[in-house]
Formats: sequence, C-alpha cells, structure tokens
Amino acid sequence: MYLCLDCRACETACPSHVEFGDLMERARGQIERHIPRTWQERWLRRLVFAHLFPYPRRLELMFQGLKVYQRSGLQALVRRLGLFKLMPERLGQMEAMTPQLPSRAFTRSVPDVIQGQAPVTKRVGFFSGCVMNLFQADIHHASSRVLQANGCDIWTCKQQVCCGALHMHAGERDLARDLARRNIDAFEQQNVDVIINNAAGCGAQLKTYGELLEADPAYAERAKQFSTKVQDIAEFLAQEPLRGPLGSVPKRVAYDDPCHLVHAQRIRQQPRDLLSQVPGLELIPFTDAEFCCGAAGIYNLTHHDMSMRILERKMEHLQAASPDVIATGNPGCMMQLQTGVQQAQLDIPVVHPMTLLDEAYRAAPE
Repeated sequence: MYLCLDCRACETACPSHVEFGDLMERARGQIERHIPRTWQERWLRRLVFAHLFPYPRRLELMFQGLKVYQRSGLQALVRRLGLFKLMPERLGQMEAMTPQLPSRAFTRSVPDVIQGQAPVTKRVGFFSGCVMNLFQADIHHASSRVLQANGCDIWTCKQQVCCGALHMHAGERDLARDLARRNIDAFEQQNVDVIINNAAGCGAQLKTYGELLEADPAYAERAKQFSTKVQDIAEFLAQEPLRGPLGSVPKRVAYDDPCHLVHAQRIRQQPRDLLSQVPGLELIPFTDAEFCCGAAGIYNLTHHDMSMRILERKMEHLQAASPDVIATGNPGCMMQLQTGVQQAQLDIPVVHPMTLLDEAYRAAPE
C-alpha cells in the first residue's frame, strides 16, 4: 500500500469515478493502527508528525539551523568532502534536496493584511502552510503581489498551521484531524470570500476537511463550509482575465502538472490559461506532462530508488522539449524536478507559475 505514489491518476482514468486516494489513505490509517513498527520507526514518525510539523515555532527553529548551515559555508564544505556518504542514506537524500533558504519566513515579513490595488473586489485568506512559508517564501511573495494586482485584500492568518497532507499520506489520520480543527479555528477569525493556496498538495488536503471531520459533531458543518471556500490560486485567478498591464516574458515554458492539482482537484487548464496571457511567453507541450515526477509527498525519501526511476522518465521528456523554464505548482514537485535538472546537468530553472506572472507584472511599462 505504501509503494503506491498516491498520485490519483487512476481516479482520472477510472470510468466509475472510484475515489481511490481516499481508500488508499484510509487503508494506510488501518496499517498504522494494526501493524507494529520497529521502535526506531515509531520514534521517527512521532518526532516528525506529532512533535515537529504541528508546531510552527519548532519548524522555524529547524529553519534557522538550516539557514546557519547554508550561510556559514558548512554546507559547501560537507558537500565538497562528501561527508554525507558516512551518514544515514536518507539524511543525505534530504540534504541534497534542500533549496537555498530565504532570509525570513513569509508570515514574518508581511503585515496581517496586505492591501490590494484598487478597485478591490475580493478579500481572501492566504494559506501559507509550513514548508513553503519557510523554504519558499519568495513564491508566497510573488503570489501575494499577483493577487494584489488583481484587486485582492489578503489576510495572512498568522495562527494557521500545517494542512495535514503529509500526515494523511502516512496514515496519521488523527493528527491530520487535529491540524484541520486548528486551521478551521484560525480562519474563522475573519470573514473572507475565498481561502487561497498555491501548493497542490495543501489545496487537495484543505478541500477534504469536510470529509475528514464529518463524524465530529463540533466541526462537521464548519469543516464543510471551510472546504467550500478553498481554491487553488490558479483556479481563483483564471475565473476572470488578468488585470493589466503585463510586460513581456520571452521564455519557452514547459508546464508540468502536479498530481494533486490535475488529478485530485481536477485543475488542468487554468494554469495554462493564465500563463498564455503573458506577452512573449510560449507554452511548449511535452510528453507525459500529467505523469507523476516521483516526489509524491515524502515518497522520494521513503522509496528513493523508485522515485528516482520515475523522475528519470520525466526528465527525458523535459529534456527532449528543451524549455527555457520548467513551471509547476507544488513545492515538493519543484524540489524533485530541481533535483532532476541537477542530475541531468541542465541549466533550466524550475519555478512556480506565480513567479512567472509576477515577473510579467514587474516587466510592465510604467
């Protein structure tokens, strides 16, 4: 059951519309209840899922430590000497995928409310999550600027926590429910029209809070209302033409579909429609754009060899297309594809679609 990527492509293909992702996650929950693990596995899972991800301050402490590791020159020294070959294999795999960290977390560097450009037509709550808030804050900044340009006041909701997607994928359903309750409590503090997210995995999880808490009398209806407000940023922006002006971004872009956007949320065309509005930007098709890259939550850590085989197939198709830029809308996919680019020794940046839209707004004539 854990060898499955949980990419949910089978749901797109299934003529009977079987919700296999939900069945898979329920099955993994039963595995964790009834099949004993070694004490080392239990200790590690408890540390990560119960004592790290639910607590933003602990995650930020880890982030600060990693930042010192990168900026002190220690990372360069460790890599140059090949010291990770002497350590547990999984630790080396995690280190190799760590992106260059920003100076501050997104929620630490913005006000509670970011004012949109007039005329303001929407008040949105912004789900910043855990990993992206710390590791890819630049994508959140780009996303917020695009939302501002399109008439949105943005409430950053500093009390929010991890969405619980990784917990669900790992069968930790009770911990996922606790996180869902905390996020519902946090976002109920303000009345917003929409709750925006820019990470495919997070969005898919947030949209299932209604089902996850359907047996909880105190939260069932509130969870359903919460989930109906959740939209991916591309899904939200594509409802109307982008406000201009947009400057030219003369790049050949290969858009790679994140599984939990295209299969779990059925969002396929909207990111392409948005990018197609950018002057000078050319979207180039490539084989198997909807095929999983192998990241699949933490699959690239738990089943690293299989993940790399899947990534190799993806990179063969991308290399054949020869784009200037690879774009995808999920942080795990971005890190996985960046790993593929490095392994193939290609000079192709991997970016979020909102980064390209932000670039177009910045390139617009005054």
